[in-house]
Amino acid sequence: MIGTGILKGMAVTLRNFAGSYFEKDRLTTVQYPEERSPLPENYRNFPFLIYDGDDPHAGLRCVACKICEKECPPQCIYIVKSDDKKPDYMGKPQFYPKVFDIDISVCMSCQICVEVCPFEAIKMDNEFELSKRERFDQLLLRKDELSKSNEYYHRIHPVEAGAVDKNLADAAAAAEAKKKAAAEAAAKAAAAKAAAAAVAAAKPPTDEPSPSPASS
Repeated sequence: MIGTGILKGMAVTLRNFAGSYFEKDRLTTVQYPEERSPLPENYRNFPFLIYDGDDPHAGLRCVACKICEKECPPQCIYIVKSDDKKPDYMGKPQFYPKVFDIDISVCMSCQICVEVCPFEAIKMDNEFELSKRERFDQLLLRKDELSKSNEYYHRIHPVEAGAVDKNLADAAAAAEAKKKAAAEAAAKAAAAKAAAAAVAAAKPPTDEPSPSPASS
């Protein structure tokens, strides 16, 4: 019959319209900004930098390797490496970014910077209320604005953040075990060398045979 599909579609619309007054799951309209729908964990918007502890400068994971700057397709990341070094999460002295800017007016939220970072230092944020009155300078985020704590990362991406923390802890434990094994090997080598020197010193000198008299 002609028009059956239209009638079925209108029936679905009418059922959802009437049901929205009685069933909360059918009420799809959210009265934003008073009401907000929860964002899924995999939602991403723009990158941010992670720091551990309470000090954004001392705990910043970024070592200014500039891989993200080189791999960024729209070239919206700008980094200046520091002149001095600070210890990273494994205690190894590393450089840090003296300047780290991201132009979010250009950023395409591709997440390539996150995927290429070897230090788990940059992740994707879920903050989307970033509209500004001025188009250029106010959309250029500086290091202080980009730096957010690991606790914040756990709040917005709990599963991913837990996996990242485990990987970093495993890497730190492996590095510590390697350092300990190297120290033990060096100590054993030094002890063996000292023992050999002590044995050589304690050994009495051997008398050399006197030369036989020359025959006349």
